[in-house]
Amino acid sequence: MLNKKSVDDINVKGQKVLVRCDFNVPLIDGKITDENRLVAALPTIKKLVADGGKIILCSHLGKPKGQPLPELSLAPVAVRLSELLGQEVKFAADDNVVGPNAKAAVDAMQDGDIVLLENTRYRAEETKNGEEFSKDLASLCDVFVNDAFGTAHRAHCSNVGVTKYVDTAVVGYLMQKEIDFLGNAVNNPKRPFVAILGGAKVSSKISVIENLLDKVDTLIIGGGMSYTFSKAQGGKVGNSLLEEDYCDYASKMLDKAKEKGVKLLLPIDNVVADDFSNDAHIQVVGRGDIPDGWQGLDIGPETAKSYAEAVKTAKTVVWNGPMGCFEMPNFAAGTEEVAKALSETDAVTIIGGGDSAAAVNQLGYGDKMTHISTGGGASLEFLEGKELPGVAAANDK
Repeated sequence: MLNKKSVDDINVKGQKVLVRCDFNVPLIDGKITDENRLVAALPTIKKLVADGGKIILCSHLGKPKGQPLPELSLAPVAVRLSELLGQEVKFAADDNVVGPNAKAAVDAMQDGDIVLLENTRYRAEETKNGEEFSKDLASLCDVFVNDAFGTAHRAHCSNVGVTKYVDTAVVGYLMQKEIDFLGNAVNNPKRPFVAILGGAKVSSKISVIENLLDKVDTLIIGGGMSYTFSKAQGGKVGNSLLEEDYCDYASKMLDKAKEKGVKLLLPIDNVVADDFSNDAHIQVVGRGDIPDGWQGLDIGPETAKSYAEAVKTAKTVVWNGPMGCFEMPNFAAGTEEVAKALSETDAVTIIGGGDSAAAVNQLGYGDKMTHISTGGGASLEFLEGKELPGVAAANDK
């Protein structure tokens, strides 16, 4: 079990607290178009303010690659955060992040004040975990709080390097939730434990499949990756997404599932189209019967039914990757059916970030899930059973 110290284990009254948030929000002409990440950060910030700490926020935004690009400044985030929190968030505009403005702003802080630093990736060392920038960040604070799960799988200055130079490093509420659900629920699940894997490629989910086959009672496979499994069993997949090099691997996984007594479910029918477009001609065909010139773009209705049935008795369900091209309405039915089934179960339902998170939110089932991960790459690595540098760097309880 991962047992990390969190903001609930400390009181930061009178202390300077550096909080690594995930404010990597979409900006169009300086306007924030989706503020979910800002809203998600509020509980941790409010707790530290209520303690009477001096709160210094930092985050990256986009990929400025060490250049101070004005369109990737966090200035608009400071404005919006001030509104959301109902108190001023003072923006420290320094191209080198920890410069005269930041130092002056921090020196002037009273208990309960909030300062936001400039985009941490304005410094080239950030992504290289360089010592100098890590020390600069640490020089501002007494305590470090990491609440940015989206970058937890990367060792950068603002989430890992800085912890070498502060005595107290803990996780915030968002990180704690990810550890509880993605880390601990997967390693110590209430059974039956069902995992649903979709998305385009087998190759990007190899380690996830291997790790989960050791843990689950049932593994359900859909999405583009299912055609490689279908081909491995001698089926015809037409023009569907296929990774020829991974057919042997798929066969091995089917054998491993048998060996371990894991139920491995593959599509029994598919929705296929004669073109990759919502207006294509569509038909439903049985598994392994996709005609030449046609491609599978969703699981079929019988498959959707059987997958929905399989999650009904589950106590823990992890879902990563959609069942089809849900962005096109004609190929969203499979993904929607699975989302609906999850919304109606009593199980702990964990959505592993990325496309699956986008899908359940877009289809309107987001609020029915126990936990939707805020990290794409980070949640995948957690499901692979890897240690995440950003999590490992926090103090153990």
